[in-house]
Amino acid sequence: MRKKLYQNLIELTNSLPVSKYIMKFAKSSRSRFIIPSYAKIYQVNVNETEKQIDAYPSLHDFFIRELKKDARTFDGNPNHIISPVDAVIEQFGTISSGDAIIVKNQPYSINDMLGDSALAEKYINGSFIVLYLSPSHYHRIHSPASGTVARQYELGNTSYPVNSWGLMYGKSPLSKNFRTITEIKEEDQNHIAVVKVGAMFINTIQLTHANEKVRKGEELAYFSFGSTVVLLFEKQKTDFADSVVLQKEVKAGEVLTVKK
Repeated sequence: MRKKLYQNLIELTNSLPVSKYIMKFAKSSRSRFIIPSYAKIYQVNVNETEKQIDAYPSLHDFFIRELKKDARTFDGNPNHIISPVDAVIEQFGTISSGDAIIVKNQPYSINDMLGDSALAEKYINGSFIVLYLSPSHYHRIHSPASGTVARQYELGNTSYPVNSWGLMYGKSPLSKNFRTITEIKEEDQNHIAVVKVGAMFINTIQLTHANEKVRKGEELAYFSFGSTVVLLFEKQKTDFADSVVLQKEVKAGEVLTVKK
């Protein structure tokens, strides 16, 4: 009953006109007046932003803010896979032989998530990690490893929230929401799927990297609203770092997995 009520409420409010209105306001000069309140409510660390808080012309510009060059350190060890984002570790674990991951006690099919059964097969019995970005987080996405962009494509249309309630009661947001998938192949032939999942209302993932080669820590894209990144790893290729625990806050550049 609770799940159905939640889904009906989201579908009533998550309409195209509402999304367009929110985006229009967020990009307007009028929205700049709420930036200080937004930063205070969400406890944004304004000391690390590239610009002074009053230099952003709109809330949207503040939301997709860049950071000072020394604000993040990207681990350079080729045997380490790093976090592509600032986020909370929402879930991590093993991908089942039936292609499912379990998040908030809900099963998600990586076949549905990737929209490609041949690609999904590569990650069965591998591992995954779900990284949730709240409105307080820095929303630019960096490459978790160096290598070649083997594939990059997008799927889905409208989106459910990707917060805890959305993951529990939404209509499979990790595998149904609008999303872009980037698969990276490292020099040692290790593959990593970076699934960037859009969130409710402002359903935008802006790609900023167009080259075939990518370096660890290099920017790939940014979100225009609170969102989620799911990383998929191949079977028996990596182990999670000891520092990876549920609900932990991580920064872009921190080590998530270590190669075997």
